[in-house]
Amino acid sequence: MTDDGLTIGTVTLRSRLIVGTGKYASFEETKRAVEASGADCVTVAVRRVNILDPGRPNLLDHLDPKVYKILPNTAGCYTADEACRTARLARAAGVSDWVKLEVIGDPKTLFPDNEALLEATKILVKEGFVVLPYTNDDPIMARKLQDAGAAVVMPMAAPIGSGLGIRNPHNIQMILETVSVPVIVDAGVGTASDAVVAMELGCHGVLMNTAIAAAQHPIRMAEAMRLAVRAGRLAYLSGRMPKRRYAQASSPTDGMIE
Repeated sequence: MTDDGLTIGTVTLRSRLIVGTGKYASFEETKRAVEASGADCVTVAVRRVNILDPGRPNLLDHLDPKVYKILPNTAGCYTADEACRTARLARAAGVSDWVKLEVIGDPKTLFPDNEALLEATKILVKEGFVVLPYTNDDPIMARKLQDAGAAVVMPMAAPIGSGLGIRNPHNIQMILETVSVPVIVDAGVGTASDAVVAMELGCHGVLMNTAIAAAQHPIRMAEAMRLAVRAGRLAYLSGRMPKRRYAQASSPTDGMIE
């Protein structure tokens, strides 16, 4: 069985794993982790990692935009206007017309401000951006974002950087039933089994950063995540066996010698 790629808009990514580029010890470690992950799309915080000033150490000197789809994100933005300006800056610099849209509502929880997120999505879609919004696990908001023109919806599994895994798989399933655009779990993944759960639910992809960057061995964890996303997707496509309350013998009883 082979797996097709993840199509977002008019672009098909080979890998269903999207990785972030923050929190690493160096740009060189970032590069090695991205390579080990097998991802061909990487997200970059425009306000926190230099991708715009050629006079300073630049992440894009280590990650070739001809090899990787660069996904600027608006991390650290707390208003729709701030997020829109950040997205426009990245596009004006020639980075991408894709944007991972984050509008944070609270500095402690880092939960999204969904009203501002929806407003920014409508604005940027009208300006021709391919918008990938980070939202909570609310199927109603997911539908509103889709209706506003979002290319995907990206519900959180748990708070950003928490590593708690998928806290509410039921809501993720409802989102999958509510929208027709790809659903990519974003935020809260901690280890490979979390990625497997997301993919076995039927999610189209997983985006993560801290789970890899904060691991004791980031390069090994990046490879583990690559395998986990692949395994979870293949398990979903295969169709799991039904759950039963009682045991059922693995071997057939027909023809047994008395």
